[in-house]
Amino acid sequence: MSDREFTIVRVFDAPRELVFQAWVDPDQLTEWAGPQGFSAPRDRIVVEPRVGGRYDAVLVSDADGSSYPTAGVFREIVAPERLVFTWSDPTGKESVTPESVVTVTFAETHDGKTSVSLHLLAPGPLSAEDGAEDGWAQSLDRLAALLRL
Repeated sequence: MSDREFTIVRVFDAPRELVFQAWVDPDQLTEWAGPQGFSAPRDRIVVEPRVGGRYDAVLVSDADGSSYPTAGVFREIVAPERLVFTWSDPTGKESVTPESVVTVTFAETHDGKTSVSLHLLAPGPLSAEDGAEDGWAQSLDRLAALLRL
């Protein structure tokens, strides 16, 4: 299968700086990273928000405790406008391997909200059924709920 990609756009009822910060602050990431039914324990998240800095996160299934590590490197950080980072399974076992590139842009709207566009480019042979798009969409749902608190 050739490269595939998807884009998810969401509008958050929060200022752009707050939404951006939620992506680079591990204390906030633990509250929203991962799809429904998964948690991201704070002690299993590392974020170095600088170009060349890494991030590591382990998502844990609430149902059975199984772990799903993800990791990457920040390629571009333009606060509070844009993040570009790689995304993969550092163990090489799961479906997010080989390395994908995620680009997240944060745009202010005229009414003080923030439009976020998440674009993922995944090299083949990932299938459309790997769950990545749905997982990211659910994570963004969780972020929206966090920002409403």
